[in-house]
Amino acid sequence: MKSEIENKLKHVPIDPGVYQFFNDKKEIIYIGKAKNLRNRVRSYFRSKKGMSSKNITMLKHIKYFEWIVVRNEVEALLTEANLIKNHKPKYNIDLRDDKSYPFIKITKEPYPQVLITRKIDKDGSKYYGPFTDVHRLRIIMNLLTKIFPIRSCTYQINESVIKEKKISLCLDYHIHKCEGPCEGLVTEKHYAEMVSRIESFIKGRTQKTIDHLRNLMMKASEEEKYEMAGIYRDQLGVIKIFQEKQKLISSNFADRDIIAFAKNNPIGIAVILRIRNGRILSREKISINNLDYSDKKNIATIITRFYLNSVLIPQEIFLQIKPLNEMDLITWLTDKANRKVKFVYPKIGDKAKEVRITYQNAKLLLGEWILKRQKRRNVVPRTIEKLRSDLNLVIPPKRIEAFDVSHLGGKDIVGSMVCFVNTKPKKSEYRKFKIKSVDDNNDFASIQEIVFRRYNRAIKESSPLPNLILIDGGKGQLSAAGSSLKKLSLEHIPIIGLAKRLEEVYVPGLKDPQSIEKQSPGLILLRKIRDEAHRFAITFQKKKRDANLVLSPFEKIKGMGKKRVNILLGTFENIKTISQLTSEVLNGETGIPLKISDEIILMAKRLYKD
Repeated sequence: MKSEIENKLKHVPIDPGVYQFFNDKKEIIYIGKAKNLRNRVRSYFRSKKGMSSKNITMLKHIKYFEWIVVRNEVEALLTEANLIKNHKPKYNIDLRDDKSYPFIKITKEPYPQVLITRKIDKDGSKYYGPFTDVHRLRIIMNLLTKIFPIRSCTYQINESVIKEKKISLCLDYHIHKCEGPCEGLVTEKHYAEMVSRIESFIKGRTQKTIDHLRNLMMKASEEEKYEMAGIYRDQLGVIKIFQEKQKLISSNFADRDIIAFAKNNPIGIAVILRIRNGRILSREKISINNLDYSDKKNIATIITRFYLNSVLIPQEIFLQIKPLNEMDLITWLTDKANRKVKFVYPKIGDKAKEVRITYQNAKLLLGEWILKRQKRRNVVPRTIEKLRSDLNLVIPPKRIEAFDVSHLGGKDIVGSMVCFVNTKPKKSEYRKFKIKSVDDNNDFASIQEIVFRRYNRAIKESSPLPNLILIDGGKGQLSAAGSSLKKLSLEHIPIIGLAKRLEEVYVPGLKDPQSIEKQSPGLILLRKIRDEAHRFAITFQKKKRDANLVLSPFEKIKGMGKKRVNILLGTFENIKTISQLTSEVLNGETGIPLKISDEIILMAKRLYKD
């Protein structure tokens, strides 16, 4: 496999683009971008000197790689961000909240809808966000529905729908919450002007709406339409309350976002303060896993992913440090916003103070997150604590892995491993084993093999190890499994055997079983895990047996895969016909090599004779 990678490295182009690393399961484990693909990709496979431990670990799992050539560095930046968002590779920085960011969506249609969504569609709609503070987003949406007569229905309204009178006025029209576009009571132009004011409001510019409502109120009052004047007055009051709740933090009225992040590797918290007209419009928070060792890269990732689907891009973005690919990011944001966007790195004065405040927010939120993680980590279910007491263990066995072996009369031997974390099955960690070193019915040797293979691989991949290993069986199976752990220098991991007949628990070094109450929650948990390992092994064994039952005898011939067998059986009527062929005829009709054709004819003669 290494030689394949080395050969492919010779053909990597020098163009800008995106590269993808795959593991042996054909899963993408890392996505990166490069100005020069050849130089960047080759750098991974040279000296490991100075390379981060994360990259060194990742390299062990790379089986092959692919690349995508793009036109320039900015396109590479966007392609990388979109691919990471879709595939979430194991070794890329993980923005934990990213998958669930809500946005305010303004649909693209004659009479647009304004709604909250978590799904971005390439349908021409506008998306304002992201909003990580859902409570704040709900407040904004509630304000919009109180101030603006936005239609709440989801009908497709256009000229033909109005003409054919397919939709009737609803209650919202009669209580002045909608102006009745469904029956053509408001023009597209009038509705579009209202949507424009909504967009300004979302961006934090409320004055346009205040002036409009004040004019409407005065006009209604002059025309003695006092009910409507009262509605406009109430709407102005709602905006005033909203403004009072927005803290005025600066006399600088330029639109700006302030981004700061605090970290405690491998996790971090990024905070984004959106400031519009000198007031805080919103405070967004992003939780980050799998941080890169480079803070410049972390900042670049936060910027790219946060603004990827947003149109709420300010004139200025205040940052602690320069991000990686600074100019590419500025070019991209400027094109996206359709006006100049600049990065600012303030060191003194009010601007620096704003960055420090944002950083303090990030530090406080990070501290809260760390405390929550510690609490979750330290919570020990009562059943686990009882099991720890039953088995006299030092550490509570939060992670238990259990092994079993299954066969049918000594044939189709398979093994299973199931994993339980905090008493719950973690099925993504289950493993199946085809026994390789044992040909007959030998449970001891089979258990020895699968335990060795499991933890030999776990060591190589730096996978988490269990707090307790459970073997389905008695002293013999336990001893076999223990010998594998000893070979791997893992004998410090507690291991027990659970015999089926009397539900007795055996531990290494003791002749007699442990004395545990039959109704102990700990023993009940062990039985549950043991039974699950047995079920998983039996299921796998049945599938393997069923597969063997439908296996063609010709597949036992070396060089005869399913494809060639299908060609053979599709070309000739039956076994008798095949047995009467010459190898030359068989080769001519199917393309199967002469040497293999000879073996096929010999086998067909035996089968026909039998």
